[in-house]
Amino acid sequence: MSFKDARKASTLCVVQVARTERVSPHVIRVTLAGDDLGKLTHHGYDHWFRLFLPREGGETSFDLPENLGMIGYLKYLRMPSETRPVLRNYTVREFRPKALELDVDFVVHGDEGPASRWAQRTGQGDTVALLDQGAGFDLLPDADFHLLASDETGMPGVLGILRDLPRDARGLALVEVPDIADAQEVDAPAGVELRWLVRQPGEHPGSVALAALRGVAPESPATLSAYLVGEHTLPTEGRRHLVAAGVPKPRISFVGFWRFGKAQY
Repeated sequence: MSFKDARKASTLCVVQVARTERVSPHVIRVTLAGDDLGKLTHHGYDHWFRLFLPREGGETSFDLPENLGMIGYLKYLRMPSETRPVLRNYTVREFRPKALELDVDFVVHGDEGPASRWAQRTGQGDTVALLDQGAGFDLLPDADFHLLASDETGMPGVLGILRDLPRDARGLALVEVPDIADAQEVDAPAGVELRWLVRQPGEHPGSVALAALRGVAPESPATLSAYLVGEHTLPTEGRRHLVAAGVPKPRISFVGFWRFGKAQY
């Protein structure tokens, strides 16, 4: 399943917060648990989902549609505004099917967005819902080099891909973070280089990773696989660079997770 196939997914899980942990200066890990996770397929890679969060104040209804195609999304929008949950997209950091536990890493920058605020205030027993959307990453069978680039919001997806790539894979991963202390350990293939890039205060999110990406000249563009995610400038401009370098458009997965200046965390 790729990003374009996500609307076919229909596994809805209502789960509870088991625990939270501040894993780095800008990342809070929330562990979700519950019997509903037994229904969830273990997709691996950048397995992502729609996350329905409780409203700030008042009660929240988790009587939700089982997919977010056109009809499902309209059903969601028609829910009473005073009980309709907040909807955001997130990536699985780790899924432990036997334990019925799933970790989600939240990027937090103060109280800028509803998900960031929720992650900082939630506690054991709080209820959320998630709608499985599969994996966005396509493992192309003929790819001889994997080029990955993200800011901190795309870090869980990139690290999941590195964890699950074939052990003989070759490539380069560029991950931009606001603090080197936000870097995380990952079991990447020996042939894939992981570069942690630190953004300085005042620099546009994604700009450091984009500059590094523009410095990459693919040796074999026709057999390269690219995955570009994060603040929308990084994937859109990164894709433009790779297409100009000869990489076929279908071989580039790119998604803008958010836009600078808008509180979307």
